[in-house]
Amino acid sequence: MLHKVLMDTVGSQAARLLSSEHGLPVADVEKQLKAMLQSALSRLDVVSREEFETQQTVLLRTRERLEALEKRVAELESRP
Repeated sequence: MLHKVLMDTVGSQAARLLSSEHGLPVADVEKQLKAMLQSALSRLDVVSREEFETQQTVLLRTRERLEALEKRVAELESRP
């Protein structure tokens, strides 16, 4: 969804600027800019917000488990 909003916004704004400066048809410029943006975004190695938040939760749980294990090991090592 962000990709579409970004493409629409940037595409339409750039198309208006280019068409007013160079006399190009807005629809043609906007179409070409959207295609270029889509191509650039598809090459990026990104994850969705949902996937990021899921992985963040997994990492937090893993960190908590690691800390508990480290504490347990320290307790066991301190025994005579």
